[in-house]
Order: sequence, then structure tokens, then C-alpha cells
Amino acid sequence: MVLTVLLIQVAFLTTIAKEKFESGNFMALLSMLLLAMTLFLGYRYIDLHHEKYEYENIWVIVWVPIGAVVCYLLNVMGGLGSVLSAGITGTVASFAPEINRESNYLKKLPAAIYCGVFVGMSSAEIVPSIGFVAAAGTLAGVFLMLSKNLFLGIGGKLGTVAFGGVIIVSLLYGLIT
Repeated sequence: MVLTVLLIQVAFLTTIAKEKFESGNFMALLSMLLLAMTLFLGYRYIDLHHEKYEYENIWVIVWVPIGAVVCYLLNVMGGLGSVLSAGITGTVASFAPEINRESNYLKKLPAAIYCGVFVGMSSAEIVPSIGFVAAAGTLAGVFLMLSKNLFLGIGGKLGTVAFGGVIIVSLLYGLIT
């Protein structure tokens, strides 16, 4: 999972540097170099995971594509916009543990659903169909399952996982079509 995130970051930095380098922008190249060094040092010196490796329960991960599809439907089909759709979906998901306060399963659902919300917030130009959203949500769910003990204490894990799902499905979609 760490390697996947690193490769995505390097691919985007390379694309940005290539685009700016063609225009001869020295500051853009210098900025990309500083960002690359920051990534290198961050991965080298920050403890990104615990010693014990665990997977998230598959029945929790099923909720990631559900959250993605619900948010997408509110966003694109309902015309509410991405922020309002994410807010509604996330707020409703936050009440899941209230159904049974002693259930450990229900306590994990809001994070999984909200990870899916980040997929569903994508623009209709990036995410063209419900099938695409479901595929990206499913892949994001797999990434979330594999990254249970990774990136603990570092903000942005759910968004990064969702971004990874969307970008990889976008890449595959671009290769197919």
C-alpha cells in the first residue's frame, strides 16, 4: 500500500514537472525537486505503520462502494453538488453506531462510508458513470482493508485511499477506451 501511494505521488510529480519543464519554468522544476525530497525523507524517517499488520474486516469494507454510490447519486443525479452530498452522506453515516452502541462493527462503518464519499465527490467529468464509481469505490475499499495499520496518526488517509481508487480505475478506463 505504501508503494502504491508512493508510485502515484511520483507519477503526478513527474507529470507536473514535465508539463512545467516544457514551458521552461525553473521555479516549477525547483518546487518539484523539493517536493520529491520531502516525500523521500517522509517515507524514510516517519513511522507509517505499527509492527503488527492487520486487515480490516471485509464486511466493513463493503460499505466503501455504498458510500461512493450514494454520494455520487446525490452529487450528480440529485444535483446537490459534491460538498453538500458529502456532508449529507457523512452525517447519516455518523449515526450508524447509535443503532447499537456496543457493536464494534457499527463503530467502524462511518469511516468506511466516508472513504467512499471521497470517491463519490468526484466530478462527473472524471467519474462518468455509476459503474465507474462502484469500481473505484471497491478498489478504494480494498486499499482501505490493506492499509488498516498504515498511515496511523497521519491525516488524510481516507482521502488518499479514495484518490488511489479513483486514479487507478481512471488509468484502467483510459487504457480500455
